[in-house]
Amino acid sequence: MPTRRPISGQVVLVTGAARGIGAGAARALAARGAKVALVGLEPLELAKVAAECGPDAAWFEADVTDADAIAAAVDGAVARFGGIDVVIANAGIATGGTVRSIDPAAWERVVEVNLFGSWRTIRAALPHVIARRGYVLQISSFAAVGHAPFMSAYSASKAGVEAFADSLRTEVARHGVDVGVAYFSWIDTDMVRGADARRELGGMREKLSGPLGRTSPLEDCIDGIVDGIERRRRWVTVPKWVRAMILLRGPLAVLIDRLGRREVAEVEDKMLAAIEREGAAAVTAPVGAGGAADSAARERDRAIRTR
Repeated sequence: MPTRRPISGQVVLVTGAARGIGAGAARALAARGAKVALVGLEPLELAKVAAECGPDAAWFEADVTDADAIAAAVDGAVARFGGIDVVIANAGIATGGTVRSIDPAAWERVVEVNLFGSWRTIRAALPHVIARRGYVLQISSFAAVGHAPFMSAYSASKAGVEAFADSLRTEVARHGVDVGVAYFSWIDTDMVRGADARRELGGMREKLSGPLGRTSPLEDCIDGIVDGIERRRRWVTVPKWVRAMILLRGPLAVLIDRLGRREVAEVEDKMLAAIEREGAAAVTAPVGAGGAADSAARERDRAIRTR
């Protein structure tokens, strides 16, 4: 059993901190005495979360795909708190759709935010984490292990960050830095609720029975993150059965393929009908409040560039 390391006094930088997992983790860590640097796209929400975290909290508006912006946020955190002990690379968005029908811009944006955003965040913060022999926690997903239909962008991005973190772990071990990967199934967040609200995207999930289709409380996820940081765990899994699936990922891939083939036709037909009515950009746009915030940020950037 890994030794617990007190969270109190550690400086933790959290991306995607305006809502959901990031905001919940920041609050829980601050309650244990951590100094938290919150990074995200929604300044009003970030300010609210920072206020809830207390005086040892700061927030920075930044798009994790913008290398200059995330570097500025890291520099701001270091200037405020003197260094960084822990990075939680959490910022992420999701959408769904078949490879042949999804809006290409939506597919590529999911990969850009989830994979490139994690790379740019960790790259910017890593010298400071190495200086303190700290810990990196990469938020991945059960989607990195089980590659379901209609989730090609999300699965590819989360498998990518898992591989990225695995490589990083070996590289930085000599510096006393530990690297963990968090694998979460369905968690009660804006992202999951947003996906469920899209009837065209929720068809497959509705057909899942047992633990594979169950949504876990956000609190379980936050407890896992806190424990993972305290013990500098290699894996953080919520629910617990996800750990077994990591070990059984070969047979799991075959099972998901067989089960998926039974339902794909019906769900794809509904999705294609919706795309015919509303357009691919609308039907397959990133889901939830976080997805909406990312889309709004891109629209602002485009408007600025075209002035």
